[in-house]
Amino acid sequence: MIQKRLFPQIKTIALVAHDHKKAELMEWAIYNKTYLARHELIATGTTGTILEAELERPVKKVLSGPLGGDQQIGAMIAEGKIDILIFFWDPMEAQPHDSDVKALLRLGVAWNILLACDRATADFIVTSPLMQESYETILPDYSAYLKRKVE
Repeated sequence: MIQKRLFPQIKTIALVAHDHKKAELMEWAIYNKTYLARHELIATGTTGTILEAELERPVKKVLSGPLGGDQQIGAMIAEGKIDILIFFWDPMEAQPHDSDVKALLRLGVAWNILLACDRATADFIVTSPLMQESYETILPDYSAYLKRKVE
């Protein structure tokens, strides 16, 4: 049985950035302020506080990434509460919570949400005509995975 998920017209966008990428995410968000204004925003702690000030609009905030915010966003992805993840992560610097980062990216792919890890991809996502309408996506079928025998 094919399962589908409807991304509503007003999408929920999670915004996350490592410390060395926060300035880049802020520049991107300000540049795309008009597009972002049409959607609900959620972000990890510090990133959310800065975004709220820069965009002059409310941003739902979860904990800081290393304190569990990445995991909170991952749980929301698994629950179908996040449609898009914009995660400017720093590929040149190890993070103390690298396992959380990897898990967050894995969940984004596992649940077939839109996922951008760089500015170019984020630009393509928010400027797509599909951002202004509902969009139905097919969820991956994990039934065989869930039924497999544990030996």
